[in-house]
Amino acid sequence: MTSRYPEMSVDTAMITRNAEKVVGLCSGKGISVWGVTKGLSAHPAVASAMLDGGCVGLADSRVDNIRKLRLFGFRHPMMLLRIPMPGEMTDVAENVDCCLVSMPASVLMLDRACDEAGSEVGVIVMVDLGDLREGIWPDGVEEMADALLQCRRTRCLGVGSNLGCLSGVLPSVTNLSLLVRIGGELSNLLGHPLEVVSGGATSSLSLVEDGTMPEGVNQLRVGEGILLGTDVTGNRVIPYLERDAIRITAEVVEVRRKPSMPIGKTGADAFGNTPVFQDRGTRRRAIVAMGRQDVRPEGLTPIDGGLEIIGASSDHLTLDAEDFEGPLNPGDTISFAADYGAMLAAATSPYVRTKIIKK
Repeated sequence: MTSRYPEMSVDTAMITRNAEKVVGLCSGKGISVWGVTKGLSAHPAVASAMLDGGCVGLADSRVDNIRKLRLFGFRHPMMLLRIPMPGEMTDVAENVDCCLVSMPASVLMLDRACDEAGSEVGVIVMVDLGDLREGIWPDGVEEMADALLQCRRTRCLGVGSNLGCLSGVLPSVTNLSLLVRIGGELSNLLGHPLEVVSGGATSSLSLVEDGTMPEGVNQLRVGEGILLGTDVTGNRVIPYLERDAIRITAEVVEVRRKPSMPIGKTGADAFGNTPVFQDRGTRRRAIVAMGRQDVRPEGLTPIDGGLEIIGASSDHLTLDAEDFEGPLNPGDTISFAADYGAMLAAATSPYVRTKIIKK
């Protein structure tokens, strides 16, 4: 019999309520919300929860995830978040309603793939506003417009930007106003109005909340806020959202009292890191059967008090349990709250089972 642990429980009712709150906040400002499903590997129950909460479409970074949702019967608009690889253009043309683009050559390749597939795909031209990930520079609008004007089946929907994911650059009135202005320039070059100015992700919600989102931004792509109720880039919890939708649980395999300092000469750990320890005497330790193959340990927080993560190897997570009240034995379980990185890793690992809860 296979153990059920490690297990990630997902409360889809909570996700729906969070989506409703985000959609309600944004709709009052004329902004549509796309639910980003990649944090939970496009689980169909999570996708349904986002749509039930009012998201106008679903967005994911992997064509495989979008294809999976299509196979589960989803006919809602689907957006590819990662700029498409040249080798997947046919899959994009066959499965995606719109995608983000940043290279004129990629736009032309996508248009040829759409012609062969007999399909049409809308594109959002990404603009680099300083985070230094994907996107054209503001002075590259004309080159991109020239490529778009050559297309027969690829239609430009608008412009967008990604902020915070690589360099931590925060959305601001200044950089998003620049995005709106570049959208106007592209519209003039193409000779038609643009439908979309996509102003980022969860981190952009703070501008909506305080009423400073520049006029013209009319779309956000939100995953973390809906799933976790947090904004890691802005280093904040979002006060009007619930934060308990995701829990990761692992089974205890050893409990012993051991010294808090290693014995013998030390080097790097199995992942090349040099751990640092504090001498706290002999203390109770617990090991759970979950490691870096399953989750990002740095993003876990034990739910129960008196537990503290010491470290992790590939398959084991070690905790200080000296201050944990009550017994703790092999076969017991320990649950953790997860940040976005820990959730993403757990959802991707084939060793972590996902349990859907709908209260």
